Amino acid sequence: MRKQEVRTGGEAGQGRGPGPPAGQVKALVDLLAGKSSQGSQAPQTPDKTPHDSRIQKCQETLLNRAKGSPELGGPSPRLTSLLLVEGLTDLQLKEHDFTQVETTRGDWHPARTIALDRLFLPLSRVSIPPRISITIGVAGVGKTTLVRNFVHLWAQGQVGKEFSLVLPLTFRDLNTHEKLSADRLLRSVFPHAGESGPVAAALPQILLILDGLDECKTPLDFSNTVACTDPKKEIQVDHLITNIIRGNLFPEVSVWVTSRPGMAGQIPGGLVDRMTEIRGFTEEEIKACLEELFPEDHTLSDWVLRQVQADRALYLMCTVPAFCRLAGLALGHLSRSRLGPQDAELWTPRTLCELYSWYFRMALGGDGQEKGKASPRIEQVAHGSRKMVGTLGRLAFHGLVRRKYVFYEQDLKAFGVDLALLQSSLCGCFLRREETLASATAYCFAHLSLQEFVAAAYYYSASRRAIFDLFTEGGVSWPRLGLLTHFRGAAQRAMQAEDGRLDVFLRFLSGLLSPRVNALLAGSLLAQGEHQTYRAQVAELLQGCLRPNEAVSARAVNVLHCLRELQHPEPARSVEEALESGALAGLSSPQHQAALAYLLQVSDACAQEANLSLCLSKGVLQSLLPQLLYCRSLRLDSNQFQDPVMELLGSVLSGKDCRIQKISLAENQISNKGAKALARSLLVNRSLTSLDLRSNSIGPQGAKALADALKINRTLTFLSLQSNAIRDNGARSVAEALAANRTLSVLHLQKNTIGPVGAQQMADTLKQNRSLKELIFSSNSIGDGGAEALAKALKVNQGLESLDLQSNSISDVGVAALMEALCANQTLVSLNLRENSISSEGARELARALSINTTLKNLEYPDSQPPPRPGRPGHRGGDERKPGPQVPSPAVELHSGRCCQGPGTSTTAQQEPDQP
Repeated sequence: MRKQEVRTGGEAGQGRGPGPPAGQVKALVDLLAGKSSQGSQAPQTPDKTPHDSRIQKCQETLLNRAKGSPELGGPSPRLTSLLLVEGLTDLQLKEHDFTQVETTRGDWHPARTIALDRLFLPLSRVSIPPRISITIGVAGVGKTTLVRNFVHLWAQGQVGKEFSLVLPLTFRDLNTHEKLSADRLLRSVFPHAGESGPVAAALPQILLILDGLDECKTPLDFSNTVACTDPKKEIQVDHLITNIIRGNLFPEVSVWVTSRPGMAGQIPGGLVDRMTEIRGFTEEEIKACLEELFPEDHTLSDWVLRQVQADRALYLMCTVPAFCRLAGLALGHLSRSRLGPQDAELWTPRTLCELYSWYFRMALGGDGQEKGKASPRIEQVAHGSRKMVGTLGRLAFHGLVRRKYVFYEQDLKAFGVDLALLQSSLCGCFLRREETLASATAYCFAHLSLQEFVAAAYYYSASRRAIFDLFTEGGVSWPRLGLLTHFRGAAQRAMQAEDGRLDVFLRFLSGLLSPRVNALLAGSLLAQGEHQTYRAQVAELLQGCLRPNEAVSARAVNVLHCLRELQHPEPARSVEEALESGALAGLSSPQHQAALAYLLQVSDACAQEANLSLCLSKGVLQSLLPQLLYCRSLRLDSNQFQDPVMELLGSVLSGKDCRIQKISLAENQISNKGAKALARSLLVNRSLTSLDLRSNSIGPQGAKALADALKINRTLTFLSLQSNAIRDNGARSVAEALAANRTLSVLHLQKNTIGPVGAQQMADTLKQNRSLKELIFSSNSIGDGGAEALAKALKVNQGLESLDLQSNSISDVGVAALMEALCANQTLVSLNLRENSISSEGARELARALSINTTLKNLEYPDSQPPPRPGRPGHRGGDERKPGPQVPSPAVELHSGRCCQGPGTSTTAQQEPDQP
């Protein structure tokens, strides 16, 4: 992302010319001196008076054009604010859109949001408006809808008031031109500009929208484009766009580009000032979407929602609005098609191919027909479907291979598509038609996945009679005969595609060989029972694609998705059973590793926590690293991991894609070197909130490395260093870190041979730290000196709520100091003093303090010491079996050997077992 230059708020709403250096320095000095009276104000709306008539005509044109858009009618709340992101992740750059949603489980990365009406305004007083903005989103998430809503609202004067003119263009429009000048480009959208002078010079503050970079017919090449500064010179369209983005043309014009994530990577990050992302549906929005599909039948919408929720993989994909609508229509057709229990083949879809098969059936003769027309005969249905697959399928397949997603009449003719066929209701369910500004007609599939499904259906049908490689499209290739040979070729192509563009195509191709899909499409698209000949061989072929001694890539995980589509779940099922029974250690083949990575994505159990304790070797872990990035919670306890494994995990935690929030590495063999590797990752990690390193051997040096990282890290809230022999030096380092850290709230330091010196350091920090809520210091040897130091801290501390000092050699002297502190402390809720040397005198001090303190709810004290019996006149408190001094205590009831509860706590809490 490009670093934006400093500019005052008043300048931010004005032109973006660099100006003389002296002027920039003066502006900065004035800002720092507080002389800018407009610094905190939003940029003022520019004066439009000289151009009002032309702008008004443009607004009217845009409003008239928007009237036919079905998406308009009030922007969705989802589209009124976008996520601010800091560049593209490896997942977004390299993987298929479906893989992005599945891998992240439909959870968009936590990010700052920006309202639509502030999308092009400065983020702060000392920043300038972005010139190049990019909005990314997976296919079908609503990028074009967002643009149309923005343009509609701007024409009504509701957003984008800082712009005199908004000029929306799509790459579907630009694809119709071979060469174009910059001035002619703007006039194509703004014909009211007149003929004299360049458009950009005639009007200040223009926003140029370029929607759908992923549909550009020629990839942008910023490294080999010749610079052009003449706005009237006609050059290739892709060269024109790169020169506009670079600022060689129209440097004063703001540019907004929308794109699928993978294609957005064509624009160098150094040229991008602001990147935003459209999030998908939430649970409530999925439900609302399905209710909109069936507004008059709430029973049907509720049934459809239940079916979607029953399968996690389908439900995750429904976070994509276009997929959600497609799934809703298919399931609605299924429900209407059911006449009774006798319809055995009308089962609820559980795979992508089954769902799209239902959509295909709907298009063939159900909801796809016009009302009042009789249902076509089976022969007509079969003929129509095969003709459609033979024409649209070839278009879809070769478009997919070429990364072509928009087609024009010349493309249709080149692939032999009958234009009359496009008028049928069957094609209308798959292909959309749109008029461009150049009066050309553009066609695209209603969703990328529909193009992939039709392409797979075509490949399946054509491969049974083709004698050459279908991917070569007429080129010379070795003869290939039979479905299996062609399937192997498709699988190899998909495994070799680095961007994963053939992943979902291969899933659909596998699914067409499943028994359930064959039953759904038999007679219309498939021959009855033909899958039986190939299914077992295809399953073996797919498993053969998994190579040993390699990291489990997204391509390998996709093989498991293909096996699921094929209804061959045995590899995933065996690993899932082993995962549940704790017998995973014996499964280490490439198939098992890929199945485990697959389950980490789709399993409901792994969604909450992936428990991989007692089952992983270094080699298996190394193969799973690419998939561990996206687990929310990881338990890797008792795997005998040593320092080299921590280097591997550190690289995962340092990744920009990392989504891990909790990780437990308890009871391994991690030393200070491993702790240092983890500490380096904490310097850059932005997702981890909990790190459990108990029962390792990181020592004082490892504790220091982690402590240094805590001074910078702003996400970690829980840290356990229990049983790591960090001693006083390690405690000192952690204490120094807490003086700067403001996010850590839970710290476990028990069993670390920490003495009075370490306790003193921690006490000094607690006097100023307010973020730490729980401190476990048990099973150390702080003695009375450490207790007295902590007591002094408790007198002034205003954050700590729970303190565990069990088994610390504290006598009555230390207890007296702690009880004196309790008289002043107003935040501590829980205190553990078990297994210390407290006599009856110490108990009396304790009871006296409790009669004053009003906040303590839980108190644990030595089993051997009879408890004081606090009470009030007319109230019997404490344990009647053990005599003790009668000291009033309205706040707490004490019980020997267990947690003591105040009147505000439940009786259930009183039965909690002792803490370790």
